Amino acid sequence: MRADTHLTGIQTEFARNLLIVSKTDPNGVITYANHGFCEVACYRMEELLGRPHSIVRHPDMPRTAFAVMWETLRMGHEFFAYVVNRAANGNHYWVFAHVVPDIDPHSGAIIGYHSARRWAQPEACAKAMVVYQLLLDVESRELTPRRAVEAGRAALATILNDAGLTYEKWVFSLAE
Repeated sequence: MRADTHLTGIQTEFARNLLIVSKTDPNGVITYANHGFCEVACYRMEELLGRPHSIVRHPDMPRTAFAVMWETLRMGHEFFAYVVNRAANGNHYWVFAHVVPDIDPHSGAIIGYHSARRWAQPEACAKAMVVYQLLLDVESRELTPRRAVEAGRAALATILNDAGLTYEKWVFSLAE
């Protein structure tokens, strides 16, 4: 987010058929962004390229969600999530994200990540936000980011265990 931009509380709506695409290097630095990403996030291409993907991280997203994402991706698996992002103008927008590792066919090493995001069902986002708020509350009680993630992971594990779901099955259950 630009240094002079504050959160507006306004949700940006976008077409259901719009595909928001980005690619990053292994460290999450943006190497490609399509027009849809630039449009919805209110950034020019040159403002995105070379910047960490966290440039669109909204404070309403718990650290725990991203810790789970990175763990899943580094194991070479795809990752799905409902995510609230922030735009450069301070607005926010919800997406259903599908992130996959880009694996070098010769070495088998992860050389980057590809993310495709689509319009997210408002009902699913509302359900996700209930859990995200709980995780944010748990995380806020900790003194360090590392401890916040540990506490958030424990809380998420309890939620998923009580529901008898894996993280991925929980994500897909939100749209039901």
